[in-house]
Amino acid sequence: MIVREIIVVEGRCDKSAVSQVVAGTIIETSGFGILNDNEKMALLRKLAEKCGIIILTDSDKAGFFIRGRLQGMLGNISVKHAYIPDIEGREKRKVKPSKEGKLGVEAMSHDVILKALVSAGATFIDENPQERKDGKITKTELYQLGLCGCKNSADKRRALLKQLELPQRLSANGLLNVLNILFTREEFLEYIKFGLKYASGIYTTS
Repeated sequence: MIVREIIVVEGRCDKSAVSQVVAGTIIETSGFGILNDNEKMALLRKLAEKCGIIILTDSDKAGFFIRGRLQGMLGNISVKHAYIPDIEGREKRKVKPSKEGKLGVEAMSHDVILKALVSAGATFIDENPQERKDGKITKTELYQLGLCGCKNSADKRRALLKQLELPQRLSANGLLNVLNILFTREEFLEYIKFGLKYASGIYTTS
């Protein structure tokens, strides 16, 4: 199943756990890191404006703090909240339980994670064919446009990222993922053909 909304989790292990249950775009906050990362917050805001967002953090004090701060920083963007139950225990990878002794998202069963997303009102694209996009932008097309694997590809990507107000640190694969959220294939090709102007002269409109 594919979730249309951007799912926000705290860490790498949480992301791994959720990705085993549903497909879609999952962004890590790196703990409290995203709260001081203006570029990552700008990216999250842009994607959330396009697809919506579901926050799925741990049920401890830190998780609720991150949840609340993100809600405030996203402003008037509609946010859905997915909650996991309070379950006492210790994650297998940890030597000691967390400060509050509660299991995090990474330790939840597939059923619990899915239930949390369903209860939050997640949009499952497989269940709504009309929500599907008309084709995906491919890595081959980025190559044909000179955005990866070619001379000056990095400069061209930086120019495109600047035009789209996206973080300059995005890799070619990261860019591809974001483009497929912001555009259908047809919209992107039209944007490249008619709507793209760079002061650098790398691309100009016809």
